[in-house]
Amino acid sequence: MDYQQILNQIKDELSTKQSTGKVASYIPELAKINSEKFGMHLHCINSGHYNFGDNEERFSIQSISKVFTLSRAMSLLGDDLFKRVDVEPSGNPFNSLVQLEYEQGIPRNPFINAGALVISDALISELEHPKKDFLDFIHEITGDSSITINPQVYISEKKHSYRNAALLNLMKSFGNIENDIETVLDFYIYQCSVEMSCKELSTAFMMYANQGKKLADNTQILSPQKVKRINAIMQTCGFYDEAGEFSFRVGLPGKSGVGGGIAAVHPGQYTVTVWSPCLNPKGNSELGMHALEQLTTLTGLSIF
Repeated sequence: MDYQQILNQIKDELSTKQSTGKVASYIPELAKINSEKFGMHLHCINSGHYNFGDNEERFSIQSISKVFTLSRAMSLLGDDLFKRVDVEPSGNPFNSLVQLEYEQGIPRNPFINAGALVISDALISELEHPKKDFLDFIHEITGDSSITINPQVYISEKKHSYRNAALLNLMKSFGNIENDIETVLDFYIYQCSVEMSCKELSTAFMMYANQGKKLADNTQILSPQKVKRINAIMQTCGFYDEAGEFSFRVGLPGKSGVGGGIAAVHPGQYTVTVWSPCLNPKGNSELGMHALEQLTTLTGLSIF
């Protein structure tokens, strides 16, 4: 498979395609990002790296970080974790309070905000230094210790987190949050403020394509069973209330973030990450979704 030729074809098509999306503005610092940015990076298990555009420029990964915190929590707690958070698609906006009230404080899945906040709470209970542990985990799976948070995004997000605080208070009232609300909210915002490039995210996601192992040195990070489950949750829940659309159009497990990034996995084949800041009405990268749809169309391969 000539992946570079396929990526070049996608690049040529995107050069004539106009985005109708908008950069996320509810976190003011994200609204400052150049809407014209676009990067794509594919990391093939067998043949290496292929890319174009702004694939080495770091951006705020936002909700893509939820895959990494879920991985850490599953490693520490196993199936006990899923007594506190479900694994069903939400069908509602990622920050819905209504659904959480109806389901008595048990979030639908780990990738909506309520679910990720429960995961953050669980990690705070288990780890002495959760922020350091989270960054150490990122450094381990990427091999790059220079990755860190964007302090401006962190501060900006902290100033505008009323809805996430409301989710935490609601879950606390149902007994599903163990720690101090401000502590949980701070760690959640910290993880979302991490900056990575498409290339770095493709390397980080390799364990989800490679049966839980780092490609660089074959280190087993997660068990194959846990990887199978995480990929399944990404497939059904990774794109908020547009997960069905992503499966229909792209056919890969993946996770998006409101920073405009999408990371996706073809198990046994490759990882691929795109970055385009303009989002569609569901909060997913508009051109990023199109590029990934073209990738699986042009290769003729998806998980289905």
